[in-house]
Amino acid sequence: MKYVCPEEIRMRNGALKYLDELRMLARNNRKNPTEAEKIFWIKLRDSDHVFLRQKPVGKFILDFYCSKLLLAIEIDGDSHDNKKYTDNERDLYFEQRGIKTVRVENREVFNRDIDKKIEIIIKKREEELKF
Repeated sequence: MKYVCPEEIRMRNGALKYLDELRMLARNNRKNPTEAEKIFWIKLRDSDHVFLRQKPVGKFILDFYCSKLLLAIEIDGDSHDNKKYTDNERDLYFEQRGIKTVRVENREVFNRDIDKKIEIIIKKREEELKF
């Protein structure tokens, strides 16, 4: 398999490196998802691609991550209203590693058209990567 990410951020088996301290935090986040994350996860599992929940990548934890598509999906609640600068820096960190970040607001998850939005996100990324 050809990797898009630079070799220095990968382990020997090809997996992305992350901080060991994030392992327990990610596990805790998986056990205690927000309501929006629960709903989104149920819908996302129906896609043709494998996504992981609360995946440590580098010094961050991604809400949902697909390694095949190099796609991160972040579910943003009200707390992100005051974190635009931090979110932009984080998105840039992933962009430099070939990972596309898509942000979905909580209210969008509760919309009945969330299935269509997931389909559009995945299809757009597949086109970008020329699947």
